[in-house]
Amino acid sequence: MSRWSVSIQAEGDRPVELSEVVALADAVAPLGGIASGVGAMAYGAQIVIEAENADNAVEAAMEAFADAVETAKLPAWPMTRAEVIGPEGSDDEFGFPE
Repeated sequence: MSRWSVSIQAEGDRPVELSEVVALADAVAPLGGIASGVGAMAYGAQIVIEAENADNAVEAAMEAFADAVETAKLPAWPMTRAEVIGPEGSDDEFGFPE
């Protein structure tokens, strides 16, 4: 297993408030995570995941992100982007259909 840093973004229909990003940051903190999105029409997080490969890391991160969003009581907006940085420093970006 390797450690992967995965960034995920979800886009919505209104600007994200500071209190919402703080709640998301609290929810992803146990995953070594940080959150972003204040004033943007999207929120996101970067978390650390242990997985065999990049695909598994993204899949696990999407589940963890969805759980964090629910814990933070944020609107469940569609995930629109995921980027993973692996142990070798390489990165891959995954897009989602609109």
